[in-house]
Amino acid sequence: MNNLQSIQYFLPEFLIIISALFVIVFDLVSLKKSNDLLVGIGFIFIAFLLYQLPRNGGEIFHGMLINDNFSYYFKWLILISTSSIVLASKYSNELDKEYKSEFDALILFVLLGMFLMTNSIDLLMIYLSIELVSIPSYILAGILKNDKKSNEASLKYVIFGSFASGLMLFGLSWLYGISGSTNIYDIYQSIALIDNPYMIYMSLMLILVGFGYKISMAPLHYWTPDVYEGSPTIVTAFFSVAPKVAGFAILIRVFFILFTGSNSLIIDAIPLDGINWTLIIAVLSAVTMSIGNLLALKQDNVKRMLAYSTISHVGFMLMAFSTVSVDGIVGIMFYLTVYMFMNLSAFFMVIHVENNFNAKNIDQWGGMGYKSPILAIFMVLSLVSLAGLPPTSGFVGKVYLFRTLFATEQFYWLGIVAILNSVISLYYYFKIVKSMYFDESKIKEKENTPLPLYLMIAIFSSQNILFYAYWSPLYNYITSLFN
Repeated sequence: MNNLQSIQYFLPEFLIIISALFVIVFDLVSLKKSNDLLVGIGFIFIAFLLYQLPRNGGEIFHGMLINDNFSYYFKWLILISTSSIVLASKYSNELDKEYKSEFDALILFVLLGMFLMTNSIDLLMIYLSIELVSIPSYILAGILKNDKKSNEASLKYVIFGSFASGLMLFGLSWLYGISGSTNIYDIYQSIALIDNPYMIYMSLMLILVGFGYKISMAPLHYWTPDVYEGSPTIVTAFFSVAPKVAGFAILIRVFFILFTGSNSLIIDAIPLDGINWTLIIAVLSAVTMSIGNLLALKQDNVKRMLAYSTISHVGFMLMAFSTVSVDGIVGIMFYLTVYMFMNLSAFFMVIHVENNFNAKNIDQWGGMGYKSPILAIFMVLSLVSLAGLPPTSGFVGKVYLFRTLFATEQFYWLGIVAILNSVISLYYYFKIVKSMYFDESKIKEKENTPLPLYLMIAIFSSQNILFYAYWSPLYNYITSLFN
């Protein structure tokens, strides 16, 4: 498909670029530092164009991108989470209002990169889309210019991210050297004929470094706790969801296309002959969830604990990915959906607590259950869902992940590891519950919660019950995308 024909499938991305430029220009020419109305209108039109987007475009821009149901669903998850973050940022006391325009512009550029990550099928676009996400993210982490922890978070993010990107670029160039092409479908045809699996293993592992860094997979997780703790809480909430969704989208597409015998996302696959990379993923899954849960046990800072929680959830989703099956992809997509709601509701509650009570550590949440009884219930609901207990959507999500693993009759040991980690996670999640209801109250300030933030916590948290009671429509819809 030529470039002119491809434009109709690229309209949401064009609007994101225009919105980001308008925000920058508005900030330069206007004395007002608030552009909330402009950004809100931009997100509404982006959602409208995405809704109207044809989903049968196939390869566009001469094979640089692909438009399909898979990318369409991931874009909706990214858009919902990002727009929620932008709305909540208005009520973050931690974020300096002077830098609100810069924050919005950077978020929009990250949104563009994440959209491109979901449908990139060319090595150049894969690398450029990841960097388009990474570079603005480095700045977002250090947007509190006068805060030493924020500056430290940004510096660590830049150094570690650049190293991971360099290794990934080397792996991508290795694939190009083997095949002479940058399109992953063409590369598949070449590497499927190569008798020497070590050449493929080398490129696979280097690429996995870049993708693994983006999703906080162990042992590439080391940046996550420091960056999450040092960044503004609203930025941490953003990092914990949207880039993870985009990271799993590109990980699934690239590995399913390049390193399996299916060359497709709609049928079950097996690794290429002599390249048993699924075992590597299974081991990394066990290590990731174990490190995340075990290190979360001793955390006192709420944001740092939630950082390790994010790492552990990545491990659970990698468990399903190791099956290289369509059910595994569907399970990950379902889990990412419910994870988005339960994690964002928890982080929005953290913003509420920091705004009103300046509480950053778990012991400072003492008495929260009586000071903010309704919001505390929503927080408990989110934590129970994160732990994977009924009656919440987190339980349903984990059931599908486990079902996918055991249905393939492989890696039973990984299922046992996952069950043990689920039990371990109960301890640190309920540390917050214990503090809210059983520790002595240290809160004296009067609560003042903006109604929109209150409603966002309530709506996002209530999804934990909604998707538990009515999980089948969502699961069936995701399944239908692969028919």
